[in-house]
Amino acid sequence: MVEPVGDQYIVARPVYSEALFDEEHEKVHRYHKTFADHLRVFFSCSPQKAKKITLDVFPLLSWLPAYHFKSWLLSDIVSGISTGVVAVLQGLAFALLANVPPAYGLYAAFFPVIMYFFFGTSRHLSIGPFPVLSLMVGGAVLRMVPDDTGNSTLTNNSSTTQQRIVVAASVTMLAGIFQLLLGVLRIGFIVIYLSQSLISGYTTAAAIHVVVSQLKFIFQLPVPGYNKPLGLFLTLKSVFEQITDTNIADLVTALIVLVIVFVVKEVNERYKAKLPAPIPIELIVTVIASGISYACKFKDKYQVDVIGKLDKGFQAPGAPDISVFQTCAGDSFSIAVVAFAVAFSVAKVYSIKHDYPIDASQELIAFGIGNIVGGAFKGFATSTSLSRTGVQESAGGKTQVAGVISAVVVMIVILAIGQLLEPLQKSVLAALALGNLKGMLMQFKEIGILWKKDRYDCLIWVVSFLSVILLGLDLGLAAGVGFQLLTVIFRTQFPKFTVLANIGRSDIYRNRKDYRDIYEPEGVRIFRCPSPIFFANIGFFKDKLTAAVGFSPLRVLRKRNKALRKIRRMLKKGELQVTPKGFICTVSSPTDSEDELDNNRIEELDRPTDTKDLPIQIDWNSDLPSNITVPRVDIHSIILDFSAVSFLDVSAMRVLRETLKEFIRINVDVYIVGAHDGLLDKLEICGFFDDEVKPSMFFLTVHDAVLFILVQKDIAASSPKFKPITEKENKDHYIINTNGGLRNRDVMAPPETKF
Repeated sequence: MVEPVGDQYIVARPVYSEALFDEEHEKVHRYHKTFADHLRVFFSCSPQKAKKITLDVFPLLSWLPAYHFKSWLLSDIVSGISTGVVAVLQGLAFALLANVPPAYGLYAAFFPVIMYFFFGTSRHLSIGPFPVLSLMVGGAVLRMVPDDTGNSTLTNNSSTTQQRIVVAASVTMLAGIFQLLLGVLRIGFIVIYLSQSLISGYTTAAAIHVVVSQLKFIFQLPVPGYNKPLGLFLTLKSVFEQITDTNIADLVTALIVLVIVFVVKEVNERYKAKLPAPIPIELIVTVIASGISYACKFKDKYQVDVIGKLDKGFQAPGAPDISVFQTCAGDSFSIAVVAFAVAFSVAKVYSIKHDYPIDASQELIAFGIGNIVGGAFKGFATSTSLSRTGVQESAGGKTQVAGVISAVVVMIVILAIGQLLEPLQKSVLAALALGNLKGMLMQFKEIGILWKKDRYDCLIWVVSFLSVILLGLDLGLAAGVGFQLLTVIFRTQFPKFTVLANIGRSDIYRNRKDYRDIYEPEGVRIFRCPSPIFFANIGFFKDKLTAAVGFSPLRVLRKRNKALRKIRRMLKKGELQVTPKGFICTVSSPTDSEDELDNNRIEELDRPTDTKDLPIQIDWNSDLPSNITVPRVDIHSIILDFSAVSFLDVSAMRVLRETLKEFIRINVDVYIVGAHDGLLDKLEICGFFDDEVKPSMFFLTVHDAVLFILVQKDIAASSPKFKPITEKENKDHYIINTNGGLRNRDVMAPPETKF
C-alpha cells in the first residue's frame, strides 16, 4: 500500500525475503523458446511474413508508394544535382588516395548509389567514396602492387595501373561479401564494438594520413607508398628529401585552391541559415582550374601532372582476383567494418532528426551489394561522406530519389563530358580532397571535452589516434579496438566497490563516504558490487570485501580453530580452569609450541568451529587467556547488494560460495539483496546451496535485509532510531517515515512495514 502525504510517501508492506515474496506472490509461468522453436519460426511461411520479408529486403517499397511528387520531387532534383556535382569531384579526388586512375572514382560514385536506392533504409545518406576508405584500399593496393622504381606517374595503359585496378576492385568485392554475410546473419550490432571515441580518433588519424599521402601530388614528387608501420614518417622523410624538386606551378595552384575552398566552406557553414543552398565551390574551382590549365597549356609549359584521358562509358564487369582474396582478407574486413560504422553513425543522426527507422543489418546488406557490384565494375570501396550527405540534406533532399539524381549526374560525366576534365591538374584534386578534411581534423577538440566527461573515452581516442599514426590504418584499427576492449575488461575486472549506509533514516542507501547524515546499524556492513562477477574479477571482489569488513574470515576461522585446539590441550593437561567468569590459565606458559599447533592436522583448521565438547560457550570477543589471541570480529551481518550484478559465472560462483561459508563459519550472517530474476534458479541448478549456504539469505532490497537483521539480532529495541511495535505477533515490523522520523505503530494493526 502506498500513501502519498504531500511531497512524501508511506509504503506499507511486510519485510520480504526472496522466498517469502515468492510464497505470497505467484509468478506467471513463462515459456522460454528453445532453439528448435526459433528455427521453426524462422522457416515458417505466411502471407504476412512474406510481405514483411519483402519490405525488409526492399525498403523502398515502404516509402516509394507514399512519395509526395508535388512537394518532394523538385527538392530531390535540386538536391540530387548539387550532390552529384560534389560526388563527381570527390570521386576524382579520392581515387588518388586509392592509387587508381581518377576515372575509376566515378564508377565508385555511381553503382553503389543505385544499389543503395533499392536496398538501403536511410533516406538522406549520400553513398560514394570516403577518404578514409579510399586510403585503406590504397594501402592494400600498394602492398600488392608497389610503385615501380623511377616511375612517378600513374598511366591508364600501364601494366601496373591495370594490376592496381584489379586489386582495388577485388578488395572492394571481398569487403562487400563480408558486409553482405554480416547483414544476412543479422550481425549489424557489430558496430557497437566501435565506440564514437574510437571512430573519432581513428578518422582524425586517417585524415592526417590523407594529408601526407596528397603531398606528392601537391609538390609533384615521385614519393613511393609505404604501407607498413611508421609509413607516415617514411613518406614525410621522402617528401623532405626531394623538396627541392617541387613543381612550383602545382604547389601554387594547390595552395590557391585550398585557401579558396576553406574560405568558402567557412562562409557556407557560418551563413547556412541565410543561403538557399551551399555555394558549390568545388564545382566553381574545378571549372576555372580546368579552363586555365587548358588555355594556358600548363602541362606543356610547366610539366604539371593532369588527369589525362578519361575513357567514355563504363568498364565491362570482371571477376575478382582470388589471390587478392587470400592476401587481403584482413584489409577487406577492416574496410567493411569501418565503412559500415561511419555510414551507420551518420545515418542514425539523420534518422533521429527526421523521425524514421533504420535497420543496421539491412544497411550492411545494402552496402555489401553496393560494394560487390561496384567492385565488379572496377570501382573501389564506398561508404558516405559527411560533407556530401550534408549537401544532400541541406539542399532539400527528402528521399533516395536525390541519390538517384546524383547518380545520373555522375553518369552524364562518365558518358558525355568527362573529357572536359582531362586538363585538370591532380594537385587541384589533392587540394579538393584536403578541403573536405576540415570536419575530421577539427575532431582534435574532442580530446579536452572527453577528458572532462570520461577519461577512459579520452584514452581510447588518444590511443586509437596514435595507433593509426604509428601502425597504419589496418593495424591501428586493430590496436584501437583491442585497447577499447581492454578498458571494458579493466572496468569490469576492477570495479568501484562501495560500502553503503542509510541516508536520512529512510529506505535509501548510498555510499557512506558521500553523505554526513548517515546511519549504520551496529555490527552490519552493507557492501555493493557495481558490475558482473566472473572469473576475472572474483579475486578482486573477495579482496575488497575483506577490506570492507576489516578482517579475513579464513584467517579468523583458522585462528579460532587453533585456539580451540590449544584450549582442549590445556584443559586436558590441567593448565586451564573454567570459572563463572571464563577461563583461567594455571601455568605461566603452554607446553605446546606454535609450530606444533600449526603443523598438527592443519587441514582441520578450515572446518567450522565445534565447541560442543567444551564445558563453556566461548565468546570470541571477550577476554581469553593471556596466551591465546584471536582477532576480534565486531561484525555479525554482511549485506551484499547484487542489484547491479548482471551475471555470475561458474568459476565466480564457486569462489563466492567458499567466501560465504568462511563468513558463516565465524558466525557472521550473509544476506544477498537485489539479485536479478533467474539468478536464484541458476544457483539452484549449479548446486550452490547446502546446509550452510541457504536460499533464505536472499532478500528483495537492502532495507528488507536491514530490518530483518535488526529484529533477528534484537538491535531495534536498543536503537533510538528503530522502535519495535508492542504487539508480540508483529514484533518484526516497523513504520518509518521518509522524512527521517521513526515512530511506534501501536495503533496500526496490519503486520506491515512502513518506510
